Amino acid sequence: MRQLLITSALPYANGHIHIGHLVEYLQTDIWVRFQKMRGNRAIYVCADDTHGTAIMIRARAEGRSEEALIAEMSEAHQRDFAGFGIQFDHYGSTHSEANRAVCHEIWAALRQADMIVEEEIDQLFDTEQGTFLADRFVRGTCPRCGSKDQPGDNCGSCGATYGPVDLVDPVSTLSGSRPEIRAAKHLFVRIEKMHDFLAEWTQSGTIPTESANYLKNFFLHEPLRDWDVSRPAPYFGFEIPDSPGNYWYVWFDAPIGYIGATAEWCEREGEALDDWWKSEKTEIHHFIGKDIQYFHTLFWPAELKTAGFSLPTQVHIHGFLTVDGEKMSKSRGTFIRASKYLEHLEPEYLRYYYATKLSSKVEDLDLNLGEFVARVNSDLVGKVVNLASRTAKFIAETGLSVDYPDDGGLFERFADRGEEIGAAYENGDFGKAMRMIMELADQANPYVEEKAPWELRKDPTKSRELQDACTVALNLFRTLVIYLTPVLPELARKTGELFDDPLLSWAQAKTPLTGRPIAKFTHMMQRVDAAKIEAMIVESREEGGAPAVESASETSAPAFVAPDDKGEALAANPIAPQITIEDFAKVDLRVARVIAADEVPEAKKLVRLTLSLGGEETRKVFAGIKAAYEPADLVGRLVVMVANLAPRQMKFGLSEGMIIAAGPGGEDIFLLSPDEGAVPGQRVG
Repeated sequence: MRQLLITSALPYANGHIHIGHLVEYLQTDIWVRFQKMRGNRAIYVCADDTHGTAIMIRARAEGRSEEALIAEMSEAHQRDFAGFGIQFDHYGSTHSEANRAVCHEIWAALRQADMIVEEEIDQLFDTEQGTFLADRFVRGTCPRCGSKDQPGDNCGSCGATYGPVDLVDPVSTLSGSRPEIRAAKHLFVRIEKMHDFLAEWTQSGTIPTESANYLKNFFLHEPLRDWDVSRPAPYFGFEIPDSPGNYWYVWFDAPIGYIGATAEWCEREGEALDDWWKSEKTEIHHFIGKDIQYFHTLFWPAELKTAGFSLPTQVHIHGFLTVDGEKMSKSRGTFIRASKYLEHLEPEYLRYYYATKLSSKVEDLDLNLGEFVARVNSDLVGKVVNLASRTAKFIAETGLSVDYPDDGGLFERFADRGEEIGAAYENGDFGKAMRMIMELADQANPYVEEKAPWELRKDPTKSRELQDACTVALNLFRTLVIYLTPVLPELARKTGELFDDPLLSWAQAKTPLTGRPIAKFTHMMQRVDAAKIEAMIVESREEGGAPAVESASETSAPAFVAPDDKGEALAANPIAPQITIEDFAKVDLRVARVIAADEVPEAKKLVRLTLSLGGEETRKVFAGIKAAYEPADLVGRLVVMVANLAPRQMKFGLSEGMIIAAGPGGEDIFLLSPDEGAVPGQRVG
């Protein structure tokens, strides 16, 4: 059993949780739930990041203490997280005595290592607010590349690091005024003393390759910059014990909050902190966004190494969220608070959609609202839940068969994929895991269609056959939900109640259930209602201060943002001469289901497909898609075929039709499939 300590970046206490934040916390929660299902001891700690100028200014404006403000925000944050099923083992605050104690310990170690230097520096001061400005409260033009609207610490365009006074035309984000330069005493950590260690550690495989390559630049040409870790009064934070009147900068004590929160959990649970932060038996995993990787992969490991704490085993780094291809926007209504989402939609929808988009790479992900509706409705409702809703009610009285029926090896194939799906979860490739699970669902649904339990129940002499068919279908459903449990804990809970067998372990997928009652089937998941998304967007737009825009229809889906489709494909293969409608009517296009797919060893491009058109009608078709598709992945898939094409005798056998695909060939072939709900035999046109 592995011992894992997992953290997410600490949300700042000056704002509410929104759907962009949720990418990280849902990603972490899914990974933690998976680890617990695998039998590992996984502890998930987090806390509010509570210090800094913004908290002080807001509390002053609202006429209350900083402590009252951060207590209210902590309650709101934890309520939002709980609404999305995010389970922390402990949720703390950086403004705690436990965190103060760890800050003192690390500071003393840095002092002893002669890594603290004191300098008088020029700093930006907001005369309207009466405070020095932290990096995050200054925007201006990057002094290196000239990019506008950059923060006061590092450029989002070229990656340059600098101080706020280096910005061209700086503006205070607190008041909108132009700050003046004032001298103040500051304390710095000389991380250049750890240059060789950090150069090696950042390339050790602990962080994603993309981030490791990005960080190489900091070690090539010039010494690492000293890290400014203090702010003069007035400032809300911890006063530095050996430098009265100066306070630790928020970025000093925020990551230390991981240790402080763990210390509080240890105190509550009777554990030793050293077993979690100074022990080789514990793996430490951080989940963060790419915007803060600089702090977590340079300053943070330098602090930990100096003070004798364990270094992170893995830093998992994700990209930013866009909505319909653009940055979240209050004016467009796509800057959506977590609480606003929960007023309209089920949290499991977003948990699943994000999971389909997340990988181990540092990639941005897009919440395409049209795809969101289609994917959830097709995958979760149409493929997974539908297996139970179409079968459970038929054996409510008899229960599952005493012996597991012959299913042609279906359950065995489902069980065998468990390790591969588990490996994808382990590596953070959630999108890959979801694709593999849905491939299994695509194999389960044809079984139900073939057995047609709704028809079997009409014939009393086929009661045993009915029970067996439903036993197979429900066990396949249960296995799919076991694999989805880290992503969909509420669906897992309902499934556990259906079988009176809670889904707690990954190993449960290896053994089918037999000879036990089935509870009365209750509704498990509704289809996404596009009208609710539209209402959420409108309300978010209004809350953002933008004028409401009348919807074209109360039930219309969110506006589609057209991608920038290029014209190369059309230019390479121009449109053919016109035909008449009568010409087109001669081509009989039908929905078909792939019920078997085999390689043709002696052919470089061909796959032999057996297609079902419904009932007893099947066709053998040879398709040149070998470079693009694995035969096993095609079984169960709906395709479109030319059903009235004259048979063609080929070297490898008789081809009785043709399936429809797009693309230039080779690996770039894309099969066309009808939407969920289409059935074999239906005409296309």
